[in-house]
Amino acid sequence: MLQLLILCLLTWIPAFLCGVTTLKEVAVLEGRPLTIPCHYEPQYASYVKYWCHGSTKEFCTSVARTDNPSSANPAEDKVSIYDDPVQLVFTVTLNDLKEDDSGWYMCGVEIGGIWSADVVAFTNIKVIHGLSAVNSRLSGEEGSSITAECLYSERYRESVKKWCRSGDWSSCLLTGPEGSYEDTSVAISDDRTGAFTVTLKKLQLRDNGWYWCSAGQQQIPVNVLVTRRPTTTAESVTSPPKPSQYAAHLPPPKPVDRESWNSHGHILVSLLVCSALMVMVGLAILVRKMWKLHKQDPVLRQVKESKARLSGFPGHVCDLQDTAVIFHNNDSQDVHVY
Repeated sequence: MLQLLILCLLTWIPAFLCGVTTLKEVAVLEGRPLTIPCHYEPQYASYVKYWCHGSTKEFCTSVARTDNPSSANPAEDKVSIYDDPVQLVFTVTLNDLKEDDSGWYMCGVEIGGIWSADVVAFTNIKVIHGLSAVNSRLSGEEGSSITAECLYSERYRESVKKWCRSGDWSSCLLTGPEGSYEDTSVAISDDRTGAFTVTLKKLQLRDNGWYWCSAGQQQIPVNVLVTRRPTTTAESVTSPPKPSQYAAHLPPPKPVDRESWNSHGHILVSLLVCSALMVMVGLAILVRKMWKLHKQDPVLRQVKESKARLSGFPGHVCDLQDTAVIFHNNDSQDVHVY
């Protein structure tokens, strides 16, 4: 009896030590697809894998198995399963999920036999209706464009989609009957399959802030950050260069060689000759003037000197009524004034 108990415990050891691992919990919007990875140990590579719906193994309803060829098309089947023994993982793809599909599911490796338990792992899937954003924070440079992608559940497929500035409901832009809207700065497009996109064109700094994706009564926030466009090289060329920049582009001065000296030598010689002639003419005029002064009549010179001496006497200097000029002889040039 003891040996039988030990044997039973040994068959359960792999299930606890070398099991299967997967996500503990996952949420998905209604109508969207979902893929769950189930990882297993190398010794289970050749075993059959399965996916079932239930919270316990005894009451788990099988949904897909790797030994069933009809469960191998993830594009068409509601539930499909694919095993990759090289990566030691099998994946389960669920399509067009509804809210009723929420619940506990199980990844399992079928061991087989009475004394062997299957290796399993449980995950809780929540299918919700509402709205979500692929990226709740977007950023772009001034003048560029960015696109926000908003996902919605199945029940909002036909609802009007909106893009609004947070805190200002009057700014909302709505899709029309064709599921689209476009102007010079915003374009909205709804594919009617669970997602709509909002493209902000020619971003400006004033576009910074929080916005809402909206479908029906659901809203999801999206933050937009616009950064300044860096100055390009082409723009810097248009600005006037500094004086130092002008000087940097001036050609270097040419060295003075024999040719350039000879070409300028004639001009220098001409200037020197002209200057010498002008000096000589000036000197000649000055000598002539001095010579004239030296050759003046000595009698007149003596009269001028006498007038100068008389200026010291009383009476009017120019009163010459009682003045007499006496020449002592013809040979003498002395003049006496009385």
